[in-house]
Amino acid sequence: MVDFSDDELKKKLTPEQYHVLREKGTEAPYSGKLLHNHEDGTYFCEVCGTPLFKSNNKYDSDVPGLAGWPSFDDVIKENVVLSDDDSLGMHRVEVTCKVCGSHLGHLFDDPSSPTGQHYCINSVSLNFKKEKS
Repeated sequence: MVDFSDDELKKKLTPEQYHVLREKGTEAPYSGKLLHNHEDGTYFCEVCGTPLFKSNNKYDSDVPGLAGWPSFDDVIKENVVLSDDDSLGMHRVEVTCKVCGSHLGHLFDDPSSPTGQHYCINSVSLNFKKEKS
């Protein structure tokens, strides 16, 4: 795992990015720059640049309480870690970057997604690179 110092990350990231990626926060719903992105490309970890999601796995969710963040039905599996998160008095599955340990969001069941899974991910945790035509 790649380890970044807090000082290094505080210089590289905005306060909101630092809060989400390192303190396991959540951006405000419907505020993310990538929520309505439908271009072809790849989504990378904002901290270390690891590829995490492909655009063909992004979809618009209509699940109440989850629709305000970018939604994916699958991940680049070798680059993420899923772990139990029992904070906030409920059980969830946290999604983190395997390379740097940054918090990305959570995984939920979603029968309306193509795979039955809903990766609810914070826009500020991602960097998008458009596919070259």
